[in-house]
Amino acid sequence: MKTLKGIFALIQVILFSVGLLPADMRVEYGGTPYVPPQIETPLYIVRGGRSDYVITTDDPADECLATAARELQTYVQKCCGASLPIVSADARTPHAIALEVEPTGVQTARVGFSVHDEESFRLFADGETLRVRGTGSRGTLYGVYTLLEDWLGVRWFTPTLEVAPESPDFVVDAHLDRTVKPSFSVRRNDSAGTNDAYRARSRMNVSFWRPAEEYGGALTYVLWDVTLDTLVPDALFAAHPEYFAEQEDGSRSTDHVCLSNPDVLIVAVENARRAILADTRGAKYLHVGQKDNILYCRCARCEAAYARYGSVSAPTILFTNALADALDEEFPDFMFTFYAYNETDRPPTDPSLRCRDNVAPVLCGLHKACRCHPLTQCGAQDGKETFDNLYVPQPATVAEDFKNWTKVADTTYIYDYTINFLNSAQFFSNLETMQSTMKYMHDLGITGYIYNCGDGHEAAFNELRNYLLCKLQWDVDCDVSHHMTEFLRAYYGEAAEPYIRQILDVQAAQIRASAHAFDFDWHYQSGFYPLLTAAKLDVLWKKALASDVTEAQRFRVETANLSWEYYKANLFMGKYTVLNPLRHKANEALYDAFLAHGLHRVSSFAMIPEKSEVDFFKRPFTWG
Repeated sequence: MKTLKGIFALIQVILFSVGLLPADMRVEYGGTPYVPPQIETPLYIVRGGRSDYVITTDDPADECLATAARELQTYVQKCCGASLPIVSADARTPHAIALEVEPTGVQTARVGFSVHDEESFRLFADGETLRVRGTGSRGTLYGVYTLLEDWLGVRWFTPTLEVAPESPDFVVDAHLDRTVKPSFSVRRNDSAGTNDAYRARSRMNVSFWRPAEEYGGALTYVLWDVTLDTLVPDALFAAHPEYFAEQEDGSRSTDHVCLSNPDVLIVAVENARRAILADTRGAKYLHVGQKDNILYCRCARCEAAYARYGSVSAPTILFTNALADALDEEFPDFMFTFYAYNETDRPPTDPSLRCRDNVAPVLCGLHKACRCHPLTQCGAQDGKETFDNLYVPQPATVAEDFKNWTKVADTTYIYDYTINFLNSAQFFSNLETMQSTMKYMHDLGITGYIYNCGDGHEAAFNELRNYLLCKLQWDVDCDVSHHMTEFLRAYYGEAAEPYIRQILDVQAAQIRASAHAFDFDWHYQSGFYPLLTAAKLDVLWKKALASDVTEAQRFRVETANLSWEYYKANLFMGKYTVLNPLRHKANEALYDAFLAHGLHRVSSFAMIPEKSEVDFFKRPFTWG
């Protein structure tokens, strides 16, 4: 029966791929439909380019409130031409935008725990005074950015592209009253070129390495990513091979650490303590991260823990709990995180094993899941190259694992991946499923998206993806389609936007019908396009490239188009066909276009080689 289902599914895929069965072109990006702010009774902050309003803050304002006041003053002047003075709250004028912090704001017991109350805010007016009141100064800053976005139309699309529409009036509803709280308390997503200002404007609060006090501070790490080689240095192997992973043949290797060895904990505690004391940035996070392999320890103690608790993750949880316990008295406000990744990505099945309240798993399972189908419905997984995995419906174990991790830990973070790392120049079809995936995470009680692999990668439409991710991390119910349209109009130009939007829709629909999308997919095609669909995409790209847009926007359209050209070149389509005696020249021109548009990778793991090293008779996926 299972094989019959697989054969039927395979036939469907083939029919979708060749166009005999048309793909459903309806694409739903999710979220609650956007409703613009309503004005029943107008309250003019600026009218006709003139204003008698001031901006008030506590005197003296802390660094973050001072930034909030400057940002508000700067963008009101950019948009309306009026300069609002910044004065002390003691001025007590009714014509004020009052930047305030709740005097009894609730602070969490530890920085970065499950609720960041200092980031919530309330925007409200009493007919004359407009107040931005945060439960912490960072909340007040975020309230200012929301005020500028909602009522003046200011947008920060990328670190280098902002829109501040000119208007003689700045008007809000005189009885405005809105309270906002972020969906995730921990949010990180750095686009290429991100700085502290853009991080704050996009409401991201993880910096890893910079405290950014002028923007309300940022979640920073003493140690992050692969850290076990710092906590338990490889140099100890010669004297203490027992500190390291035992393999199935009985040999020891520094590829992993034996986390069940009690002496290893002693070493790790001392090295962690030393790292914390050496930190000068006020970081409050320390991460336990294994090396990027699956050569975990097979010694008797570790194997016993795997069996007792029902998961290879068990020693990692026990170790991190013990590390946190040993350091808790000296560093009571610290948070300890660990990777649930590769061999440790599955939660324990024994309910007696839980994380301490200051220990959080960083869940990396999305790297295995299909990204073009709903997480809760599609169980196809990367790395399982079997007929059943691709064509027979599988249990959605990644979604189930996330659900079960929330039973193991009070605080959980997601490590999200946003491109196909092995083919980063290729279109990655996760735009349609981002909102539903993040909504699922939020509703489970997952605390944050601590990391997104979007920073600096030259993936197709990656700036759009980063922008949408920031919006969703702040509000999982936001209208993705609305934000997408705004971005496309600003980034590619209003004339090109309809064509780019259709391209995105067609690609999402066709890949959904004919393939799966994985973060580490070795395939050099993102999906399968029938000839008529490919011809339609060619026409849409031609129209987008010919649109009446600025030179900067045209450059961005050209850059995005290179992903489609890359796809065609790899599949011998159009001018890249093997029947074209000048195909190698077409590949060479594509190579030149990549470099001319600042694209230096087709894979995240290698730079495009020098031209003299490239065989242009081969397909361009070989450039990586």
